[in-house]
Amino acid sequence: MSVGHVLLGLLETGPRHGYDLKHAYDARFAVDRSLHYGQVYATLARLLRNGLVTESGTEPGSGPERKSYAITDAGVTDVEQWLATPEKPEVYLQNTLYTKVVLALLSGRDAADVLDVQRAAHLKTMRELTKRKTDGDLADVLVCDHALFHLEADLRWLELTAARLADLAEAVRR
Repeated sequence: MSVGHVLLGLLETGPRHGYDLKHAYDARFAVDRSLHYGQVYATLARLLRNGLVTESGTEPGSGPERKSYAITDAGVTDVEQWLATPEKPEVYLQNTLYTKVVLALLSGRDAADVLDVQRAAHLKTMRELTKRKTDGDLADVLVCDHALFHLEADLRWLELTAARLADLAEAVRR
């Protein structure tokens, strides 16, 4: 996710300080990882340099003066283009897990153990996400559903690979 585009989108509601942007970002989008202040201000400096935001004023604060930022017309256009551009679907043709299974087979280790350990980790995470959905708001539910569907697809792959392990072991030995 582009932090710059998210900050621009948040600025479309009106001018804000970096501190306010960080908290708005964290409240809506940082489910597991909050944004660092340094990243907010570095991103704002880049957006300012690129003409996508402008300083809209300063206010005295408990520390240094707090700069307020506003989105420019160019920034609005940039957000519109970003929102209209589809994200590239991620295709994992050869991921780390596949590599681990093949290396286990090549080394004479039990590849089924690799799959079992991964299956257990996936199921644990799925249980945590399911619990989080029951305690969360609609945004949490949607984020968790997205993650759960991906994990479910991974589990299907794990099961299919386990069922084909003998054939894969033979293909790897060739």
